Amino acid sequence: MDLTKLFSLKGRTALITGGSRGIGRMIAQAYLVQGARVYISGRDLDGCDHAAAELSKFGEVFALRADVSTFDGAQELSNAYAKRENSLDILVNNAGTAWGAPFDEFPETGWDKVVDLNLKTPFFLTQCLAPLLRKAVAQNLPKVINIASVDGISVGPRETYSYAASKAGLIQLTRLMALRLAPERIVVSAIAPGAFATDLNKSARDHGDDVSAYIPLGRIGTPEDIAGAAVYLASRAGDYVVGSTLIVDGGATHAR
Repeated sequence: MDLTKLFSLKGRTALITGGSRGIGRMIAQAYLVQGARVYISGRDLDGCDHAAAELSKFGEVFALRADVSTFDGAQELSNAYAKRENSLDILVNNAGTAWGAPFDEFPETGWDKVVDLNLKTPFFLTQCLAPLLRKAVAQNLPKVINIASVDGISVGPRETYSYAASKAGLIQLTRLMALRLAPERIVVSAIAPGAFATDLNKSARDHGDDVSAYIPLGRIGTPEDIAGAAVYLASRAGDYVVGSTLIVDGGATHAR
């Protein structure tokens, strides 16, 4: 048992949607530090280019512009990646969005936009990239990691109906995809982050002390917290974790 290589990502390639900011960027940096060659995608190419330039001090990173909220966009991202690489070791389905509104006012647009990106996209992007994931099997077990949320596990105080429903659906989708792809030696798992200071979680970002009061561990998450989970699942260490969702929330779901 060589523990020095258990968490290494040296020689592997990773594609992280929404990788220019927030949790996606935290994961991108972690993978670079562990030796992976990383591709980050997003709708804002300037933002992706800027993030890639800053992340380049940690390793080899490239930016790809993509709007993966539609099947065509997912296919375009898959094609753009395939022009640069012959296989894919790690896919992180991180791109996501949220919408909050009172029950009686919640709009259809707030439902469709969120569910399309948070739930439909992980399935179809994985489908598009499956041929490249299958090509990586000869070297290591390729990984698909879906970024869910604790809001898909327990009920929070905010009226984010489509977000909570999409993340709960993503956790179940992770199980189903895992069972289908495991015989092909493609490992699917998920992470359910709690409160991290990101643009998507403005409460944790702008009112960290107030949010921390409701977390048993007494603080919001740090980049190291999400990095540890993401590296674990992507590396040899996580090869036997199939279909599970790793909760990273300081105990918050147990306190709700």
